[in-house]
Amino acid sequence: MTIPALLFALLIALLCGVLFHILRGREESSSGWRLLMYLGLSILGFTVGQLISTWRGWNIYVFGSLDIGMGVIGSVLFLMLGEWLSRIDSQNKSSV
Repeated sequence: MTIPALLFALLIALLCGVLFHILRGREESSSGWRLLMYLGLSILGFTVGQLISTWRGWNIYVFGSLDIGMGVIGSVLFLMLGEWLSRIDSQNKSSV
């Protein structure tokens, strides 16, 4: 993969993370940390989507050496999983 393809993949992954933050995560007071989490999860998911696309040979929307379709699917799945896991509230109630 060339450097322009990597930069384009990074741009698409960051765009997915920002759009997810706009749609789901901007109502909270710690939205800066949540935005950084979404950006990291989006990059990680896009990378995993690319690796699965290369490994299994699944091609959804190929642009040069970059499979945008699988990358976006991986990014969205990681974002949804990360958002769900970050909303879990631990209940430390004593029964005494």
